[in-house]
Amino acid sequence: MRVHGGPSRGGANRPLRPRLRVLVCCLVPLLWAVQTTAVVQAESMTGGGDVRARIVGGTATAPEAAPWAVALTDSSGAHFCGGALVSAREVVTAAHCTLDPTTGAARSATDIRVVLDRRDLRTRKGEVVAVERVWRHSRYEHFTRGDDVAVLTLRNGVSAPPLKLVGAGERERYRPGTTGTVYGWGRTAESEPTSQVLRSVRVPVMSDVRCSRAYPGFERESMFCAGYPDGGKDACGGDSGGPFVVDGRLVGLVSYGSGCARPGFPGVYTRLSSYAARIRDVAVNPVR
Repeated sequence: MRVHGGPSRGGANRPLRPRLRVLVCCLVPLLWAVQTTAVVQAESMTGGGDVRARIVGGTATAPEAAPWAVALTDSSGAHFCGGALVSAREVVTAAHCTLDPTTGAARSATDIRVVLDRRDLRTRKGEVVAVERVWRHSRYEHFTRGDDVAVLTLRNGVSAPPLKLVGAGERERYRPGTTGTVYGWGRTAESEPTSQVLRSVRVPVMSDVRCSRAYPGFERESMFCAGYPDGGKDACGGDSGGPFVVDGRLVGLVSYGSGCARPGFPGVYTRLSSYAARIRDVAVNPVR
């Protein structure tokens, strides 16, 4: 499983991409941004690299593990992102996953399906649930600018156990060196195809200072970085929106990065403690 990627690690000439890899693609104008989302979701563009999202250097997830990990597909069944079930009817994912990567237009609720309990996407196992409403953070413009969070309200409640959300304003689980686990069906390497089975990888949280050096546009209140200085493990394209879990709590979402698992370019994640209160409010008042 590869680490979610953002700008490619290799220089200012490489564009950042979302982790639609699961993470996405790169963009300069809106269309470019959209395309970036698709690649990162595959890769992303922050200020100096080929940003992408995926699981690199990880392992296949055990059948009984992560029952709250969900795959997002379009109405045709094509996988494009990941997410985490946080209640019987709410799934948290990245905001860029709710936009069409080729046009930048908002995906309609009717074009998103949430797939539960399907570790292997080649099978028909599990449950496919329609989405009733999509809430995307009102300030979201581009994954490299923060606020990369969205909530999908399911048409019907599900019985799968949800993942607990980090507390509002919490800082303890974001301390440098804290190890978290990332989940996704993204690329296992920058040049490899996406995985058909759910994979996971453990990576440590990096300091905001180191993250700022890699990504000049880094926003510490809305983002955090995780990975190893020498690379090797990361999320990658197609992992976008996938959960970053610490001590049984959902603390982050795969957002973007430069390439996948490149030295000096950790993965960038949405800092959910900054949005926990709003996410809970949306769950209670989904129309707002």
